[in-house]
Amino acid sequence: MATAPQLPTTRPLWARSPFYFNSTAHLLRIGRGKANNLQELLEALRLCPDSSIFRHTFQTLEEHHFIKEGFSNDFSHWAFAACNEVELAERLAIIDVREFTSIATLRDRLVLIIEEYLQKNPRAATRTAMEPFYLMDSDLVVVPTPYVARNLEEFADGLHKISIHSIYYHFIDARLRLKLNNNDFSIWLEKELDLAQAADRINRIDIYTSTLEGVRQNILKIIEIELATPDSAGPD
Repeated sequence: MATAPQLPTTRPLWARSPFYFNSTAHLLRIGRGKANNLQELLEALRLCPDSSIFRHTFQTLEEHHFIKEGFSNDFSHWAFAACNEVELAERLAIIDVREFTSIATLRDRLVLIIEEYLQKNPRAATRTAMEPFYLMDSDLVVVPTPYVARNLEEFADGLHKISIHSIYYHFIDARLRLKLNNNDFSIWLEKELDLAQAADRINRIDIYTSTLEGVRQNILKIIEIELATPDSAGPD
C-alpha cells in the first residue's frame, strides 16, 4: 500500500509567543573573602556566596568579551599573574562554564582542581602571592529594551540593535538562570518557530573563541540562512 508523500516542514510565520530582548546591569560589592595565597583562596572558595563564584567565572566572559585568547576566568588569571603557578592556571582556564547548570557543581570543580594541585605541590599552598585576590559579589539587574520579536525577521532586526550586554544576558547568563545547557535564543527559536536545527547550531557557538560581538554575528549568519531558505518562509 502506497504511503502518502511527506509534505515539506515549514516554520510558523509568526511566533506563538514574542521574544522580549532584555539587557543587564551589575551592582558590584566587595565581599569578605580575601586570599594572599592558594590555601586561602581554597578556603575562600568553600565559604563564599554563589554570587562570588558567578562573578569571577560567568561574568568575566562579559567584561572581557573582546579578548579571544588568555585565561577564561579570574581564578586562573590570578594563579598565573600573581602566583606564577602556570600549570594550575591552565587547569583552571580549561573549565567550560557551559558544562554547569548550578554554582554548586562549578564550585566543587574549582575546589577539586586546586586541592589536587596543592597535594602535588604543597609548597605552593602558603607561598605569598604578588597581590591578593579579593572575592567580589555581583547583583544582576535586568533592564528591558524596546525590542520585541514576533517573527524571524524581527528577531534578526533586534539582534542588530541590542547591545553586547543583551547578548551576554540571553546567551551566557541564561545557562545558569534556566538550569539548562542552553540559551534564551535557542529555546525561543525551537519552541516558538520550530527551528530546532538552527537553535542547536546557535547553542554550539563557542563563547571562548568568539567575542560577544562575534557571537552576535554568528547568530545572525544562522538566522540569515533560515530567512533565505524557501521552505522556512512559511505560508503566504
